[in-house]
Amino acid sequence: MLKSVKIENFRGFKSFELQQLGRINLLVGENNSGKTSILEAIQLFCSRCNLEILRETMNNRSEYFYDDELRREGEIGRDGELDIRHLFYGHEIEPGSQLSIIDNNQNNLTLSIELPPSDEKIPDQLKELQFRVSWIPELEDEPLIILPLSSNGGLPAFYIRKSRTKNGKNPILKTLFITSSSLKTDQMIELFNQVVLTPDEKIIEQILNKIDSKIQRIATVNPQRLRYSPYSRSGFLVLLGDSNQRVPIGSMGDGIWRILGLALAIVSAKDGYLFVDEIDTGLHFTAMSDMWKMIWDTAKKLNVQVFATTHNSDCWKSLAEIAQQENVTADGIRIHRIEKGKEKSIVFNEAQIVIAAERELEVR
Repeated sequence: MLKSVKIENFRGFKSFELQQLGRINLLVGENNSGKTSILEAIQLFCSRCNLEILRETMNNRSEYFYDDELRREGEIGRDGELDIRHLFYGHEIEPGSQLSIIDNNQNNLTLSIELPPSDEKIPDQLKELQFRVSWIPELEDEPLIILPLSSNGGLPAFYIRKSRTKNGKNPILKTLFITSSSLKTDQMIELFNQVVLTPDEKIIEQILNKIDSKIQRIATVNPQRLRYSPYSRSGFLVLLGDSNQRVPIGSMGDGIWRILGLALAIVSAKDGYLFVDEIDTGLHFTAMSDMWKMIWDTAKKLNVQVFATTHNSDCWKSLAEIAQQENVTADGIRIHRIEKGKEKSIVFNEAQIVIAAERELEVR
């Protein structure tokens, strides 16, 4: 479990550090203070900069170039290029540009821009730049990633597909990122199919039952009969115990859909990391205590470290209730306030969170 993370030259941060990390870490702060960027940085670090995760992250931000003829709605076309300038502080790259993410054990993920090996026949200004990903200390069976950039300074999607990460002797830790718009339907179905007929399926059912006691079981719809848009609330049926009826999950409301996504994600992130942007999305304040209780219990049971963001006072106050009720350990629950221009977060531990809630102090 991460105890601290230092970010240098990443997006809007020249230098920033998160300390005293716990099992659950809730990031609060003003709009554009960099909360989502911090989640992205930690996910890249934990995945050792899996380029598929990098592509998805940048795609969600529309940070790419594309060919009009090959453009496909919502994703990078075959000849698309990631506009990696936006990963670096100041949105500019040149030879020597570098960003890094470092943990408490001095593991260091570095992304840098460099010139190719020296060739006296080609002036430096005519050489195409290279994108380099390195990890210190070096990992067995995982060589450096060095990919050529285009004349636009973009990273072609072709190279990302070609250099998909191989686990080798150093398996990549599980990471899952839930955006403010929740997981897509096909993502949720895929996650459910990974746990079906395993003990983890029971955990999913137990979580939903605690949120709504009428829910007894859940199942996916036959894909051949399924017609849905990526963000529709479809693809699942639930069995209601009070009437023995099978009901489309879309009939249960936004809250159940969001909880299902959180449950599937945290179970699938076993022994890894879960990142949730605007975790309170779609939830009424009365459901937030149950949501936090579910996350705390499951994170402890499955050894998951959670990083989330919110703007909602009900959200952090509900977390305070869990901090007060549960026998949390020294590395349990933290709130980190992110302030523009500050190089470190302001950390609230369990006791401080409880006091802030009792005295109605504002931590956001």
